[in-house]
Amino acid sequence: MNAEQTQVIQGCAHGALTGELAFPEIVGRLAKIGVERYHADYSRQEITYYLADGDSLVVATLHPSHTTATEFSASAVEHAVRQSQRNQHTYLDFIQKTMAAGCVGYFVQITGRRVSYFGRHGESHVEHFPPEPVKVTTT
Repeated sequence: MNAEQTQVIQGCAHGALTGELAFPEIVGRLAKIGVERYHADYSRQEITYYLADGDSLVVATLHPSHTTATEFSASAVEHAVRQSQRNQHTYLDFIQKTMAAGCVGYFVQITGRRVSYFGRHGESHVEHFPPEPVKVTTT
């Protein structure tokens, strides 16, 4: 991993935690530097970013402690995702809400355009990225 990739990744993690960057902007920046996926681990309070060649970088994402519910609620996770898509809460709020829904972390598959959320007992919920806007060109 080169210095530019490291800097962009760290900037994206910081931007998510501070609310300066939204998910689509983060995904765009990461894709541009070759990140194909990342794993947010709520228990360890870190995100691991992976390049296509297998190289990786772990970045601490310290957030307030929240109790993770024992039961996984896919509908509550989906609701938190929809709130994020409408910019109705911060990433820190999203973490708290998804932990309350029994989520222990998630994988963002940038190249596959989906996010897999998972619970303590192997439960999972998959969200596909919203469709990209169609670019209209005039001739």
